Amino acid sequence: MSNKIKVDAPLVVLHGDEMAQVAFDRILETFVTSRLDVALVEIDLSAENRLVTNGQVVIDAIEALKQHGVGIKNAGMTVNRTQLGELLAKHPEIDSTRLHPLATKSPNGAIRKGIGGNITREDIEFRNLKVSRPEWIGRDIEVDTMDTGGIKDSFNELSRATGVVKLMFVGESGDPVELHRREVNKGDPWLLATNDVEDVKAWAHRFFQRAIGEKRDIYLGLKDTVIAGYDGVMRAAIEGVYDTHYREQVEALGLKYFYELIDAQAARLVANPPERALWGVPDNTTGRKLYKLVEQLKLYGIPDRKAQVSISRMSAGGGDQYGSFNAPASEDGILKVIVDGEEKHARRVKKGDAILLMSNDQAAIKDWVLQVFRDASRKDKEVYFGLKREYMEYDEVFSTAITDVRRELAETGTPPPSFMIMRPSSQLIKMITDPPRNALYPAQNLDGDIFSDISAALGGSLATASSIIESKEGTMLFEAPHGTAHDLYLTYQETNGKQAHFNSSALLFAVANALETLGEREDNDALIDYAHRLKAALIDTVGAGIITGDLKGKTNNPASETLVDMNGFLDAVASRL
Repeated sequence: MSNKIKVDAPLVVLHGDEMAQVAFDRILETFVTSRLDVALVEIDLSAENRLVTNGQVVIDAIEALKQHGVGIKNAGMTVNRTQLGELLAKHPEIDSTRLHPLATKSPNGAIRKGIGGNITREDIEFRNLKVSRPEWIGRDIEVDTMDTGGIKDSFNELSRATGVVKLMFVGESGDPVELHRREVNKGDPWLLATNDVEDVKAWAHRFFQRAIGEKRDIYLGLKDTVIAGYDGVMRAAIEGVYDTHYREQVEALGLKYFYELIDAQAARLVANPPERALWGVPDNTTGRKLYKLVEQLKLYGIPDRKAQVSISRMSAGGGDQYGSFNAPASEDGILKVIVDGEEKHARRVKKGDAILLMSNDQAAIKDWVLQVFRDASRKDKEVYFGLKREYMEYDEVFSTAITDVRRELAETGTPPPSFMIMRPSSQLIKMITDPPRNALYPAQNLDGDIFSDISAALGGSLATASSIIESKEGTMLFEAPHGTAHDLYLTYQETNGKQAHFNSSALLFAVANALETLGEREDNDALIDYAHRLKAALIDTVGAGIITGDLKGKTNNPASETLVDMNGFLDAVASRL
């Protein structure tokens, strides 16, 4: 007779790539299939299989999650141009001209949208990690952002009718051309923002001249991968100015230029800042947040963080910037926004100007707020919302949703958790410099990306946090927030598997979370107990000083640390079960 714990419901398992997949295979074998009698619905979401199936496996993953309700997702590669070429050469039968975007793009956004899920990222409560904080007080870093344009000078409002938002363009021909349309319901927020490419270039000249004059290394941060027709347009204009006018001067002075996605760069600069730098964040709403954070850090530094930090990122619904229409203007002309047949706004643009039209779904916002309050109540968290209500009618719908959900919960006898509404810049500063005991910071999509990367970097490692995607229908997807660890995978391959360096903590914690959820849904006390013991074994292993190389020197007692590889770490966790 088997002594495995019987589990009635199946568990969806989404496989990934590289070193993360090596770890995932070992975790499933050691902690799932050898100990549980559970059916696994396994889907290969590796980059190669997404390509071979022309993205069909991503759709299969969404359907499996919606059908079964609980899943674990491993990290997968987003292939660059070189990697795509290599995969296509390996599969000459594939017609590269007929590839669906799901075949080559990251599946994460499609899965979140497909299940209607929002992300919560939270620290794993390791007791003995003590991350060395960089000395920030007086550090010579300046943040430079554009004063005009962008979302700061957008036209935004709540839709006064249910219908269609059309973005029209009138160019030299004088005939209106429809650039984009999307459906909205009455009360949904929408926003049109543009950036004058000549203003962007003028800012770039001032930015590089300032860096040269003050002899500072140069950092530039945008989100050009996701918002290619907006942030990508600005990046191209700025780097065109740099290459034509300033690269030689910068290199002759021995200064460095760095470009990185804004979320990754924010994490790097806050957690591992250079001695002297000029940080360019052209997007003015993001730039002002990060300017205020850096000024606060220069005054007060980063305190030791003794509190758990959780960030809820709204990724379902309309998607804000991430679900936007974004593109450069094809010629000089006039943009018009028409809602339900009525012209709401018009503005002139010039050829090459960056255009952004974004919206969100009022009902999805309300569902997200309800999810935030539900999670906070369940885990006894304080909630700190960040909203720009003084000039953003767009954000007012979030405030209304908070009020409505609070009232509805009270009417059902469910008191909402303690919460505050503040500016997003104050929300970010509080999260980093004054975190309360156990807090949840809800943020819209782009802010959520930036905030979570900063928080993860200050936590010591992406492997010391967990990520949960939850839909209003109750679908739960658990994952680790880290990537596939490409460099570690190359070492693993070069040594024929002898050097397996990877911190599998976040992936193991995600597995335990998924098993705990399965147990709760079928009242399976044995499975719930096993999931709790698995989490405890993980935390106790690190508590005993048994750690992987990325955490070296980051415990309370570095002298007693025992460094192990990935397999040694998982063996140590298993022995504690």
